[in-house]
Amino acid sequence: MSVWNPDNIKDVAESVGINSLPDDALQALSSDIEFRVSQVLEEALKFMRHSKRSTLTTQDVAQALRVLDVEPLYGYESTRPLRFGEASIGPGQPLFYVEDEEVDFEKLINAPLPKVPREISFTAHWLAVEGVQPSIPQNPTAADSRNQELVPKGPSANPNLAAMSGNDSVTVKPLVKHMLSKELQMYFEKVCSALLDETNNEYRIAALASIRSDPGLHQLVPYFVQFIAEKVTHNLKDLFVLTQMMQLTTAILDNENLYVDPYIASIVPPVLTCLVGRHVGSSSDPLIPYPLRRLAASVLSSVSKKYSKSSHMLKPRLARTCLKHFLDASKSLGANYGGIIGLQAIGGPEIVRALIVPNLKEYDGYVKEAIEGGDETKSKEAEMVIEALLDALMLLEEESIGSVNGFANGHAMEMTSEMDEKIGPLLARRVLEMHRPKMVKAILEC
Repeated sequence: MSVWNPDNIKDVAESVGINSLPDDALQALSSDIEFRVSQVLEEALKFMRHSKRSTLTTQDVAQALRVLDVEPLYGYESTRPLRFGEASIGPGQPLFYVEDEEVDFEKLINAPLPKVPREISFTAHWLAVEGVQPSIPQNPTAADSRNQELVPKGPSANPNLAAMSGNDSVTVKPLVKHMLSKELQMYFEKVCSALLDETNNEYRIAALASIRSDPGLHQLVPYFVQFIAEKVTHNLKDLFVLTQMMQLTTAILDNENLYVDPYIASIVPPVLTCLVGRHVGSSSDPLIPYPLRRLAASVLSSVSKKYSKSSHMLKPRLARTCLKHFLDASKSLGANYGGIIGLQAIGGPEIVRALIVPNLKEYDGYVKEAIEGGDETKSKEAEMVIEALLDALMLLEEESIGSVNGFANGHAMEMTSEMDEKIGPLLARRVLEMHRPKMVKAILEC
């Protein structure tokens, strides 16, 4: 017995002029109609599932009819579910029809006009230049919500911050699997163990030389960058480990075969930590960490020289960070020292003239207080800071144009007062004791 009602077939037959249709023909037609309808529904359900939907739409049925080489039904292209109304044309003869949406003409006339669409235009822009996405309005930014969904969130999202807060046992599952060959894995392990081996100096030198010249280390660059960040974060009291990490950073930057531009944002924080960290090293002698700070300044200098063109905001950000640690009296003198040599390394005479010289008079009193405070340890650090400032001021002498033979006795007193007003009495006395008239002239011209 067919599910399809034979009376519907009889009504259709009568509407086209066939008054007497045998019962056998009605049964055969109803069975065929049931098969055809089920076939259309099966194909329509396939389109619904492939579209990741749970509601069957008229578009799915239209696509199914096209697949079955049947002309689709027109007038039902709607994404909203259709509402059917029922009307009676006689006893026991209901008629179903699609209800049309009623439109109020008064509301339609008084409704605000839609915005005029823009004219179609085409523009070309760079999606990426040598693997780096330029910061232009056409490209998605790092703050795009689609990218943020893939970033791990919570207190354990950053392993370095988790380690500093005491949760260094947290493991973060990587989002993308990065396959390394066994040879590269063994190379990475050997190099890391060699750099951290204090007993074998030749082993360390060979490892750094390999990193500095090997052309096949592209895949290991992110692993070395992560290794540097982890070791600097976990070993702030170990000067040997920090020094090796700075030497490893220098070796990576010196390798001309490696493309390091995408990783500069991850390389700079460990370098700044070694440069302007408040407490670096655990020795009782405060002067021991200063060679590490000078090494970090040289690394920062190479970073700013090589990658400032590809990242226009790199130099201003580095200069802002170093200037902040130079002028902050709440920081240690070691951090002030790191800020001074960092500024000198980033921009040379230009930054010395623009950022260091205008702030020397205010900083002079802080250094003088540290020297005359009676604390021998602090006095030694203050002397190191003064030496760094004098080295920075010497850069102005090298850039100065013209020659100066000296100052007359009558003019010396006036020059001393001008220098006191410019850079403070302590630094002015140290500069004048060097007997460099050209340097004095360059400072007064700033």
